[in-house]
Amino acid sequence: MFMKRFVYADNAATTPVSKKVLDAMLPYYTEYYGNPSSLYSVGRDAKKPLELAREQVAKALGAFSNEVFFTSGGSEANNWAIKGVAHEMAKKGKKHIITSKFEHHAVLHTVEALKKEGFDVTYLEVYHNGLVKPEDVEAAIREDTALVTIMYANNEIGTIQPIPEIGAICKKHQVLFHTDAVQAVGNVPIDVKAQNIDLLSLSGHKLHAPKGVGALYIRRGVRMPNLIDGGAQERGRRAGTENVAGIVGLGVAITEACDTMEERNQRLTKMRDRLIEGASKIERSRLNGDKTHRLPGNFNMCFEGIEGESLLLKLDFAGICASSGSACTSGSLDPSHVLLAIGLPHEIAHGSLRISFSDQNTEEDVDYILEVLPDIVSYLRDMSPLWDEIIHGKA
Repeated sequence: MFMKRFVYADNAATTPVSKKVLDAMLPYYTEYYGNPSSLYSVGRDAKKPLELAREQVAKALGAFSNEVFFTSGGSEANNWAIKGVAHEMAKKGKKHIITSKFEHHAVLHTVEALKKEGFDVTYLEVYHNGLVKPEDVEAAIREDTALVTIMYANNEIGTIQPIPEIGAICKKHQVLFHTDAVQAVGNVPIDVKAQNIDLLSLSGHKLHAPKGVGALYIRRGVRMPNLIDGGAQERGRRAGTENVAGIVGLGVAITEACDTMEERNQRLTKMRDRLIEGASKIERSRLNGDKTHRLPGNFNMCFEGIEGESLLLKLDFAGICASSGSACTSGSLDPSHVLLAIGLPHEIAHGSLRISFSDQNTEEDVDYILEVLPDIVSYLRDMSPLWDEIIHGKA
């Protein structure tokens, strides 16, 4: 099979920087290159767009601008939020954290590190539809609960969690609530005040901004240690000269994503559903996660009898860039912890495929994927001893 078309369909891993974002960033590499902490005019010229970007991010979240702190990305924001709140609340004797079994590893590894410091962690079950139940969150809350951290939308199967309901429960019990919204920001409407979110993490490169820039929303009144000491940047909370160009890009990207969200989501949902319908015709395939409560551009299916890695390599040869799960664990041979968390057996979880669209994808991309995918699955199954066992009823 030879490449007929190039299709980039791994936007959950990263997105290309848009032309509008790049054009906005370029002057801050060459013309307005000053340090925004400097008092002279060149520094002030860099400070103004930095604060404008802060306002743009705040507006997208329904937050105040002084509640937005720029970071290097989502992983840093998650670490700061979870460790910061944990260490602050530990002073009050609260050392219990609630999370779910299918969080991104930037959350799971962070709470694992806290466990080594003596914190107690409750991992909530995730049901077959890929959703956490709010009543399970409430049942897990204890007198010593310091924090609930539940992702807004899953990075692999795209399921959108009942964040407003969870936020209301946390507010009722006076427990701080953090959400990793890296996949959700710019893709679903967010209002941190209305949804009772105390802390929220986001990353620029998921919405056509550059890599290496993100933000953490910290609600007014939430006390936690500084992330990095050594300077007055980010109101003294995170020292280090700001990435002005990247921050400008984030501000433009998040504004553009929110302004075009409704129209874009209608188009992506149509493309996603057509891909699901077409791929479901492949024998022994299954959709992972709820069909409705998922990100508009997310497709995740398993195909029995094949290995996900082989499927990705064949798709790459055909010019299609996809993934089997999180890019942060792409070097692992283990099946996705997300798919195991929703109850899939190892042998099925190994054969997963994630396709994630952005506004730059087209209906013709869907046509091409549906043209080549069935043949690739059939080819790999013909070579698979496991598939032979499955169809003869031995597996």
